[in-house]
Amino acid sequence: MSTSLLPPLNALRAFEATARLGGVGRAAQALHVTHGAISRQLKLLEDHLGLALFQRAGRGLRLTAAGTRLQEACSEAFSGIEDCVRALQRPAASPALVLGCSGSVLARWMIPRLPALQAALPGVHLQWSALDGSFTETQATLDAVLLLAQGPWPRGWQVRELAPERVGVVVAPSHPAAHRLRHVPPSTLLQETLLHTSSRPQAWPAWAQAHDLDPAQLQLGTGFEHLYYLLEAAVAGLGPAIAPEPLVAEDLAAGRLVAPWGFAATGGFWVLARLDGPVDARVDVLADWAAAQLQ
Repeated sequence: MSTSLLPPLNALRAFEATARLGGVGRAAQALHVTHGAISRQLKLLEDHLGLALFQRAGRGLRLTAAGTRLQEACSEAFSGIEDCVRALQRPAASPALVLGCSGSVLARWMIPRLPALQAALPGVHLQWSALDGSFTETQATLDAVLLLAQGPWPRGWQVRELAPERVGVVVAPSHPAAHRLRHVPPSTLLQETLLHTSSRPQAWPAWAQAHDLDPAQLQLGTGFEHLYYLLEAAVAGLGPAIAPEPLVAEDLAAGRLVAPWGFAATGGFWVLARLDGPVDARVDVLADWAAAQLQ
């Protein structure tokens, strides 16, 4: 008997095929070897173990008790090896692409476009987080973040400018201001009570300065924590609001809002940002797609 406890692998393979297929000839055909080669491997295995694994049954073979135990062990072992090899050869699933943007951008701009984005990134699992602010520590943990921001860009970040930010005054057609503001200069807005949001406190003052108006003369009315709620209030006819053009484009097209003076650049940009690090081709595809959508 060999001093090694583990029998030769070829002998085990010949035994497993013979036991599973019920004969030396069938095993030889399955393993693409000769009848004699299988017989030699079986004898080698029985000599190694010092046990009979088969006994003659007419013109065939029948497993002994020892052979039955070894067949069960071999079947489980070879099956496990095959499963492992199959898993190793299967392409590893790419990790989810974890992205972020403000809740307002996510709800009003990104979610309606997710089917188009998924088509641009087939097979990529997307995970979105609603995060306010710009270039925060939390955003730095994501694969990329879509922002409305203004340079200079912080060190340590890769920032791609996708499109200039354009904002404008919007109001529901049902609100009286919609009729009063038609064909009149922007200064007329100083007579109106304005909806505003604490998430973008400089939006109205910046708009006023861009139109040579005194921000101190603006009459701010109901405020909302998030831009999303502000725009929902505007659509509901509660008053004039100020918004980035892409977030209200569908409302304008559907006639739910009107923009008396159109939209003007703020000096800021829609950007896709990520921390410096290895190139991720998925982020580049996302940036190309978002830039095309925002143009």
